[in-house]
Amino acid sequence: MPTMTVRTRFAPSPTGYLHVGGARTALFSWAYARHFGGQFILRIEDTDLERSTAASVQAILDGMHWLGLDWDEGPFYQMQRLDRYGEVAEQLLAQGDAYWCYASREELEAMRETQRARGEKPRYDGRWRPENVRHLGLSVPKDRPGVLRFRNPDEGEVVFKDLVKGEIHIANRELDDLVLLRADGVPTYNFGVVVDDLDMQISHVIRGDDHVNNTPRQINIYRALGADIPHFGHVPMILGPDGERLSKRHGAVSVMQYPEDGFLPEALLNYLARLGWSHGNEEVFSLDQFVRWFDLAHVSHSPAQFNPEKLAWLNHHYLKEASVDRLVPLVAARLEREGVTVGASAPLAGVVGLLRERAHTLIDLTSAAHLLVAPGEPSAELVAQHLGEESRAALAQLRDALAPLGDWSAPLIGEQFAAVLKSRAWKMPRLAMPVRAAVFGTTQTPSIDQSLALAGREHVLTRLDQYSR
Repeated sequence: MPTMTVRTRFAPSPTGYLHVGGARTALFSWAYARHFGGQFILRIEDTDLERSTAASVQAILDGMHWLGLDWDEGPFYQMQRLDRYGEVAEQLLAQGDAYWCYASREELEAMRETQRARGEKPRYDGRWRPENVRHLGLSVPKDRPGVLRFRNPDEGEVVFKDLVKGEIHIANRELDDLVLLRADGVPTYNFGVVVDDLDMQISHVIRGDDHVNNTPRQINIYRALGADIPHFGHVPMILGPDGERLSKRHGAVSVMQYPEDGFLPEALLNYLARLGWSHGNEEVFSLDQFVRWFDLAHVSHSPAQFNPEKLAWLNHHYLKEASVDRLVPLVAARLEREGVTVGASAPLAGVVGLLRERAHTLIDLTSAAHLLVAPGEPSAELVAQHLGEESRAALAQLRDALAPLGDWSAPLIGEQFAAVLKSRAWKMPRLAMPVRAAVFGTTQTPSIDQSLALAGREHVLTRLDQYSR
């Protein structure tokens, strides 16, 4: 167990929606801090000025709120911290750990082309290091501003123990002198993240394994600043069902698409928790249980594969477990969007209670509720298939049996239904199908007695009378 105060962070770039990969990173970082009684910080890395938008920031905040991943500090915004990055840059410059580079874009591309032609790895060659400037006779151009580069060590290696992947070694000769500040004074990712994590006293950096190659660069900056280096844990990427990296073509990868598609947040959280992490054979668990159990030692080294069917199965479980009081407003809001006002003749609580056992999403639940709350007319095909002369006679008989009922309840409706079946020596489907078609405009409903009870006396008798003529 860590002896220091655990402080983790989630630091998305607001260049789009909060996707499921980012949500899982946020979940793991949040759970790690909560497990150890630490703090979780939210930071918005908005230095990509061309692509960062206020709408994307809001999408991130909305996604975090919907998931229930609360933060203790923030959100902090990098573009509000430019002065701080300038201060640290000046420190590195004064120490001799940074220098101004004036290589043009054309010069850099020519440099890389020459290296490729020689079969070398394309990289900046350090020509604007102070000792090379004198040697090459370079002079500061007047037509363009410079960028600030970090002077990466030439010798040795960076060694760090990744909390997921184990010990990692990177030779310094593999790393070139990265840009710290762009010409406009905006920090690059690798510089901004170090300054932010240092100032915010981040103890554990939990992020996707696409950042593994950034880590040695960042460690060298920490060392140049004489700062403590946080612990790093890089979690594996998420693949689509086809084994390719998860992308838009795999369906809903935006977190806020899931509530739109009828998923509950606890279902998505439970599913994301199991993407690349395990606790024995546990498949279904609460967020509180996840926080108690979570550690990085049981995060897989291999990519996780997204399975929409498994997510739907979990959502089905949580819909069955959710209280009717919670589900009713969710379904009512969807019905209102469809132009359906819930009437007193079909109490939505009873409808939801009856239907939630079968539903995999709130869309399923709403569609089924729509049939009971606002039944449609049977199609010409249904009329031809299920409402012939014999069926109409049976509907008239059932109507006459139901009309005198003083208590419009499922048990009494069921008794009269059974009596009509017995008198005709029919099996259940032979009467239930025409009744469903006439009363609800479909042949798919839950148990017929409960469905008729929820539809209400007036509607049921009116429809039976209409289709028994």
